Amino acid sequence: MSSFVHWFDLPAGAGATTLALLVLAALAAGWVDAVAGGGGLIQLPALLLGLGPASPAVLALGTNKLAGICGTLTSALTYNNRVRPDLRTALPMAALALAGALVGAGIASTLPSSAIPPIVLVALVLVLAYTVARPQLGRLTAPRHTGKRHHLTAGGLGFSVGVYDGAVGPGTGSFLLFGLVSLLGYGFLQASAKAKIANVATNLGALLVFVPQGAVFWKLGLLMGAANVCGGYVGARTAVARGAGFVRVLFVAVSATLVLRLGYQVIRR
Repeated sequence: MSSFVHWFDLPAGAGATTLALLVLAALAAGWVDAVAGGGGLIQLPALLLGLGPASPAVLALGTNKLAGICGTLTSALTYNNRVRPDLRTALPMAALALAGALVGAGIASTLPSSAIPPIVLVALVLVLAYTVARPQLGRLTAPRHTGKRHHLTAGGLGFSVGVYDGAVGPGTGSFLLFGLVSLLGYGFLQASAKAKIANVATNLGALLVFVPQGAVFWKLGLLMGAANVCGGYVGARTAVARGAGFVRVLFVAVSATLVLRLGYQVIRR
């Protein structure tokens, strides 16, 4: 059993329990990410703990992206089959999100890591406060812009969140979801469908940087990816069945968890 576990690139001393917990974390992350974004809240910390302090953090980041893209692709396809999002908006937004992720990955090495959590924390607090203060936000789809302005707004959102994902990462799906609801007037269900397509692109952009660096544990990432696929499929079906109100509630819960986690990180420093 020990040799089997180590075949997945886990460090010496890690056993079957560690591997099982990583798979379980990936399953839960896939479900949460498919419904409201923020699955990285579960999956990335689990990888950092499972791989241990001796492994460079970039290996956890790269492996997280490999597992994550499996789940986001599955949930994007599931949403596409059941919600039928407007691909004329979603695909150009995803293309710009991919470009933004590549730019963000290049920026990441120049940013002081200590400056990132406070910025993200402030942004998340504003997002959460705005969402809670507007109970009707995202319950129905009522597009705010049409024509060229609509596509420019969606493209700008995709690119800016893509840059964020490449440079920082936590909460990318939640920021995409919030932007589509607040800036473009989509209901939470339609926004989730489009956000997943863009999230596939940001994950791909990050992998295009991590893979050439050798910063991916392929066997572990694909195993967790399989669990992420299961979670993403069930999560997308749950969201479609339960509707926009359910997605909103989970979005608020995930955003609040992100605020608490980042707040603790900032205070601890």
